[in-house]
Amino acid sequence: MPSPGSLFLGTQEFRIDDRAIMAIVNRTQDSFFKGGSTFTDDDAMAAVTLAVESGAHVIDIGGVKAGPGVEIDPQEEIKRTASFVAQVRSKFPNVVISVDTWRAEVGRAVCKEGADLLNDAWGGVDPELAEVAAEFQVGLVCTHAGGQEPRTRPHRVEYPDVMASVIEYTVGLAERAVSLGVQPDRIIIDPGHDFGKNTSHSLEATRRLAEMVATGWPVLVSLSRKDFVGEAIGITDPNERLLGTLATTAISSHLGARMYRVHDVAATKQTLDMERAIAGITRPVMARRGLA
Repeated sequence: MPSPGSLFLGTQEFRIDDRAIMAIVNRTQDSFFKGGSTFTDDDAMAAVTLAVESGAHVIDIGGVKAGPGVEIDPQEEIKRTASFVAQVRSKFPNVVISVDTWRAEVGRAVCKEGADLLNDAWGGVDPELAEVAAEFQVGLVCTHAGGQEPRTRPHRVEYPDVMASVIEYTVGLAERAVSLGVQPDRIIIDPGHDFGKNTSHSLEATRRLAEMVATGWPVLVSLSRKDFVGEAIGITDPNERLLGTLATTAISSHLGARMYRVHDVAATKQTLDMERAIAGITRPVMARRGLA
């Protein structure tokens, strides 16, 4: 079990009490939220610029929709991501660049262009991806997806203890990555909300996030506008799930999660800043009331 400490990605250090925001920039035409609004280079770069200006620490670039859809082969995924990674690295030399992929072939291509983090949302289905992270000395997100094949939806999944399964699997991935040569302070674990889980599983994983935090590995949560949020409060339209997402974000921060993969950077930043102030980690930006 590692001792909780700083996370190092690219040129950035994230301390244990910091809360890092990972902005989603999908190079796809069929994303569940806002469709293909960032598919073209110009639209995607505009989104990156806005995210950085709004307070994002990490830009997460994805070339394949998470859910079922049109088949995207590795060459097309590389076409959608690698050259754009190079563009972002040129314009924002200090921002942390993450790429959301489960394929080692894609991971190698984007690392050559300057990626700092490989976000393996499908939980090690390609074991060579961790080897790529070790080869290029970049970070790695180790996710629990319940053994699901990429781009499939859960069907009647069951766990004797969902958080025990999450911890066993993600810690196992993290330890394997270390054995391959990935630096421990560049590894993050992710419970994988909605991936291989029904809504009850994702809610329980959220309630019990402190157990993941207690492993010592930094925890990332990807909550933004997801189905479990919508089902919990009865909202089917992802466009209407921001408030539920932010409530979940505040609770996750209170329980110790350190990185947040989001569509809404400014709103997430305010939520996290407020939780940090309530927790006593940061001081008020201004303190005038009652002092005159």
